[in-house]
Parts: sequence; structure tokens; C-alpha cells
Amino acid sequence: MISTKVGAHPEFKGLSGPVVKAAAEPSLKRLGTDRIDLYWAHFDEPEIPVEETVGALTELVQEGKVRYVGASNLSGERIKQSLAASDKDGLARYVALQPEYNLVECKRYESEYAPIAAEENLAVFPYLALAHGFLSGKYRGREGDGGGSVRTQLAQKYYDDRGKAILSALDEISAAHNVPVGSAALAWLRYQPNVIAPLAGARTPEQLPTLIQSVTLDLSPEELAKLDQASS
Repeated sequence: MISTKVGAHPEFKGLSGPVVKAAAEPSLKRLGTDRIDLYWAHFDEPEIPVEETVGALTELVQEGKVRYVGASNLSGERIKQSLAASDKDGLARYVALQPEYNLVECKRYESEYAPIAAEENLAVFPYLALAHGFLSGKYRGREGDGGGSVRTQLAQKYYDDRGKAILSALDEISAAHNVPVGSAALAWLRYQPNVIAPLAGARTPEQLPTLIQSVTLDLSPEELAKLDQASS
């Protein structure tokens, strides 16, 4: 499945109708395909009517350049408005949602987006599924972890009492299953309602096993409850 986003490219910024339409063709050429399976509307512009954005996406679907459309970093209210416009005017409907969601960043998703995903049956693809690498267990507040990079700083902000409790629960569960810590964190996401696949990147081949093992890792109700408790 090939997916890409529209809205943040330097030459095609925003979600106005003309920009959405104009950005698709260069994306197809760069990706070497004649159709985008899932096209994400990314970074909303509140001043653009949702009907304009969804209308342009609908034209791309009708032209056969896009199969399905999704929403990434749109507010919950704008997503609801978009879905209502699609139903009212017979336009292409968002079928997927891409929010920030993981064990340490969960409050906004669970309060703002989860009810919409459940009611509208949206497939959820959480990004930053490992919280900048913090949930891989690599960053535990030790000086020098990660070389002092921006990623290190972003990850280490979670190393408080709550973060330590989450890592402790992940350590116990990953040891029981003989998998990396990150695998358990990604598996927890897989069990959440409407989540289809967590999004996590690998910079090196050595990081791939963590991602791959999470797909088949089965967590018990007790293990899920332990992570829920630590997260909350």
C-alpha cells in the first residue's frame, strides 16, 4: 500500500482545492506509480472550507489517481465537519486517521479522536508510536544517551515518574516474551480500538526486528492492564 500526504510540501502548502489537485501529479511521479492508495490531508488550514478540501480530494478519486483519503493533524471538530460534508454532498469520505498516539502521549487522542474513530469506523494509524524513541527503552535520562541530539532531548522529556513507570512495565513484559522493549510498546497500540497499524520508522537494519516482532506479539489482558495503569 502506498500512501503520501498533501499540505506541507514547500511548493504545495496548504489544503486549498487547487493545491490539493496540483500536488497529486508530482507525488505520483516521485513515487513511480499511477495511483496513491491512501492520500492524507495533512496540517489543516481552518480558513479553508472543508468542502473545498474534500471536494478536491473527491476529484482525484474520480480521476483514479487516489483510492482512499485520510486525515492527519486535523482537529477533531474539522474531521467531523468534513465527514458531515461528505455525507451531505456525496463526496469522498475520510476512512483513516493519523494522530499522535502512544503510551506517553495518549490523553488528546483518547479524548478528542478516539470517539470519532469509533463512531465513524475510521482506521487509525498512530504516528510517533515510540515517542521519539523513548518507548524503545533507549533513553533513560543517562547523560550521553543518543549523543545529545534533538531526538534525545525530545525523548528524555518523558523520563519522569510516569515515564519510568511505563518503562518498568514494558521491561517486565518484554523480558517475559523475550522481545525488545519497543516491540511491547507497539503491540499495546495494536490492541487499541480502531488501530490498524502503528507507524514507527527504522533508521538502520538493526532496528527492524523491534518493529517486526511487534506485529505477532500477543499480550495478555493482565499485561495490557499493567500498561494501561502505568500510562494513566
